Amino acid sequence: MDDVLGRLLLTLAGVLHRGIASKTAVKHWKLRRNEVLRAAHRRGVPVEVLASRLGLTQSWVRYVIKNPKKAALEEAA
Repeated sequence: MDDVLGRLLLTLAGVLHRGIASKTAVKHWKLRRNEVLRAAHRRGVPVEVLASRLGLTQSWVRYVIKNPKKAALEEAA
């Protein structure tokens, strides 16, 4: 029984690794993060708070808010 469970956990670990660590997955997570960041800003959260909570610079947060498509391309590179 331990062998079956171990193999199942190994399969799960592989799926998680590919789903989280792939370049495409990272790109999608950053796009989602930026969407949520812009939504929070539209609802009144200041740039300073967004930057400090996310560990980003204020200039980058402002850039993401003003130029979402350019920011997505730069992060993907």
